Amino acid sequence: MRLYILILICLPGIHFAQGEGKSKYEKRWAITHPFAALRVKKIYNKALPVYKDSGLRSKLDQYESGGRTDAFRHVFFMAAFTQKIKIKKIRKLGIAHEKANKQMYLKGNKEFGSLPDSIDTVMDLYNNEVGFTIGGDNKKCNLTELSRIVLSYLSQGKALMIKRNRDGQFVSCTGQILDPIELRKWVNEKCAVKSDWKE
Repeated sequence: MRLYILILICLPGIHFAQGEGKSKYEKRWAITHPFAALRVKKIYNKALPVYKDSGLRSKLDQYESGGRTDAFRHVFFMAAFTQKIKIKKIRKLGIAHEKANKQMYLKGNKEFGSLPDSIDTVMDLYNNEVGFTIGGDNKKCNLTELSRIVLSYLSQGKALMIKRNRDGQFVSCTGQILDPIELRKWVNEKCAVKSDWKE
């Protein structure tokens, strides 16, 4: 029982997202992977200042939801976790997190100002896989070096983001501005594009 309580305290409300904290899916993952959960917390706390660094942010964009910043966040944190923890366990954590996003959508809760949706989930799971590759291939890198590698992957179009126009509005794959009513649907016309895409 003590270990269970410790895990729930230590598991970060892993802020690939912004929401209500630990979901039931993330809690279940922590209970079945107690030592990995404790390591995730430790790695997360070390990686967070790198992610929040203003110099890094200037190389990305302002979009925490669907933009290069969102892509970087998923790839970077998953790469950092994978340096120390087996991919199989971290993949399950990523899936648990995306299940939580579906619940956020059903409750009408926003993630960084936007309702989560199916295309966000596709993007996040894809970017998680990119992170697993980077982390697995670069186990000895420090977190600053790891962030540079992630930036390089993004600039080469190896991750995904959501298409926007120059005004920051979500658009379809054909470039049509999406109506706010369309964006309230779980399955909508948002378009995933490579992370090197430019308007």
